[in-house]
Amino acid sequence: MDTQLRIERRAITHPDAEALVEAVQEEYVARYGGRDESPIDPRDFEDPLGQFFVGYLDGSPVATGAWRRSAVRALGAEVTAEIKRMYVVPAAQRRGLARRMLAHLEATAAEAGIEALVLETGMKQPEAISLYLSSGYEPVPGFGHYCGSELSRCFGRVLPD
Repeated sequence: MDTQLRIERRAITHPDAEALVEAVQEEYVARYGGRDESPIDPRDFEDPLGQFFVGYLDGSPVATGAWRRSAVRALGAEVTAEIKRMYVVPAAQRRGLARRMLAHLEATAAEAGIEALVLETGMKQPEAISLYLSSGYEPVPGFGHYCGSELSRCFGRVLPD
């Protein structure tokens, strides 16, 4: 399989996006015993509020990533967006695709005037925590649906100008 990831902007309601979002929900059930209950409005991922992307290898949807504008203030930034639905299917993992999707999210958010990205992940996703820390993200105060949960970890990164 070619490792050239083609990233396309999609609506979160696009069939490829929906299938991958369902796959990540199944991953949450396996790791945490339940689906992610963070409120999601599909309009959050439409301009000017946010953007949703699907990554393809050889025409097959294998990855997702999205950002939505956020009221969270972190790292001195006034204009932030939250990363959501970062996921790579197991068959395509360990090839740097998540890192490529993350870089794409950072670039598109910066183009939209976002100063910093924030995100919430969980302790049962050590590979995600490793990705974010190795990509320049740092711990920020808890926020969002799981704020205060012992399993929740929040990170942020100021985007380059």
